[in-house]
Amino acid sequence: MFEKLKQAFGGLKDKITLKELSEKNLSKPLQTLQNILIQNDVSVLAAEKICELLEKEILGEKVGRFENLKNMLHEALKKVITEVLTAKTQINVLDLVKKKKQDGEPAVFMFMGVNGIGKTTTIAKMAQFLRRNGFSCVLAASDTFRAGAIQQLEKHANNLKIKIIKSEYGADGASIAYDAIEHARARKIDVVLVDTAGRMETNKNLIEEVKKIVRVIEPDLRIFIGSLLVGNAAWQQAETFSKEIGIDANILTMADADIKGGAALSITYLTQKPIIFLGNGQSYDNLILFNPQKFAEALLED
Repeated sequence: MFEKLKQAFGGLKDKITLKELSEKNLSKPLQTLQNILIQNDVSVLAAEKICELLEKEILGEKVGRFENLKNMLHEALKKVITEVLTAKTQINVLDLVKKKKQDGEPAVFMFMGVNGIGKTTTIAKMAQFLRRNGFSCVLAASDTFRAGAIQQLEKHANNLKIKIIKSEYGADGASIAYDAIEHARARKIDVVLVDTAGRMETNKNLIEEVKKIVRVIEPDLRIFIGSLLVGNAAWQQAETFSKEIGIDANILTMADADIKGGAALSITYLTQKPIIFLGNGQSYDNLILFNPQKFAEALLED
């Protein structure tokens, strides 16, 4: 996983010499690193930030032996990557659900993303994660635009034996979401998971539809789902959704199949919202909590 990013960071250690780390002798290795990051789906802004933070971290350091240099660079890179991946606001999904439950209300999570990136499957994985932690769920099939979207979500609901609130294609997605919340309130269900119309982020009509759902249900979390396999498009989509609708958290799919991984370094930096989960397989249990420090350590493994 993320082999090309690992090679990029590993290569930096070989390019920096055993003399004082000055701005002059750091310039070329950092420029090379920045170029490689961009080639591996890191946005220009995020790549620049990583190199800027790294330069500040190691500038003026004196290292006497190669092993000391390697260890120092490793720790500096880990610190910088962790910082870039750490949003100002942190979200604990389970704590949020517990708080809402104490207040006598269901937690409402709304999911956004384009077609084909695993949005519906990720919703099912989230339902499984919540159930494993003792919480009940109901699904809202508010994507009434894409052919097959309702049936796909219904199939997951049947597999997991979870209630789904649905209507016909072309129905008002906001009304379906509202009905699901009322259903949850009446039956003391802990969490409502709302699917929305997956579309290209440039489709203004469907963006307006999602905005309407937000206005009607006022979700506790607006979650963007992006696929690491689409590369630069993942953070570009996230940036658009953040600007047009607002994002509270991110989930990235296809982590097990991606060899670049650069989108993960860009999405938190560009949206200033945390990645909360990675999808790493097809099973309902293949949803792992995202930890910035552990992710940084994985990128720096030899």
